[in-house]
Amino acid sequence: MSPRRSPSALTLRAAAGLLCLLAAFHAKADNVTDGPNVLLGGGVERMPAWMGSSEHRDQAVPYIQADLPWHITLSTLDGLTVDLIHGQQWRGGLYGNYLWGRDRDELDVPLAGVVDSLSPRLNGGGYLEYQATVQLNLGATLSHDTQGAGAYLNVYADYDLPAVGYIEHSLQLQWQGMNGPAMRRFFGVTPEQAAKLGVTPWSPGAGSQQVSLEYDAYIPTSVHTGFALAVNYTRLLGDAADSPLVRSFGTANQLTTTLAFVYRL
Repeated sequence: MSPRRSPSALTLRAAAGLLCLLAAFHAKADNVTDGPNVLLGGGVERMPAWMGSSEHRDQAVPYIQADLPWHITLSTLDGLTVDLIHGQQWRGGLYGNYLWGRDRDELDVPLAGVVDSLSPRLNGGGYLEYQATVQLNLGATLSHDTQGAGAYLNVYADYDLPAVGYIEHSLQLQWQGMNGPAMRRFFGVTPEQAAKLGVTPWSPGAGSQQVSLEYDAYIPTSVHTGFALAVNYTRLLGDAADSPLVRSFGTANQLTTTLAFVYRL
């Protein structure tokens, strides 16, 4: 097995900051569904070794899902949002997230040492959401790498499923597009790399990159504890799916699962 990265320092700092914020207020719960929507914990995420890979790696991750004061939400799954609209149906404002990269060990043979390793990156931008019904939420995010030229557009729909006992669960359908630099960063193959790998050079342009369906569930084990589960199936599209990296060394079908034990405040 390849060595695994430790959880990101940024997420750990965010968790520490969240604990400081929560120290300012206290809430009591009479049953497992009462109380503020704040979940803190840790778990394991099983994800593709690199975007487009057919192999998987296990990543230890902190878990945060919190609605904070000042219209801030923080999630290790969905990123950071700051709502500047404060409407009953419309929300929107600042958005930020964390994008995994790939290292030499994760690329493995024959890609290691030929295909570029990619460091993780932060991206920031804005978001807009519309609460269509009590259960259905529609939205979009537009973001740009804070260090780099990549840009990303996400359009999504969240639907809260009827509770099963105390289990709260939902579905999310999401489409993502990338600009040319982001596409080439993850899926491009230079002529020199192509010659070493025995494939065709690939310089993708902007367009559809993936569509995904995710199931999320919170399964309480007591008033304050429970398990958080996320299962995400992603299908790469367009120039991403057609990349020689994906066609010859990976797969367009991507599956990510996350399981964490959490404490509910």
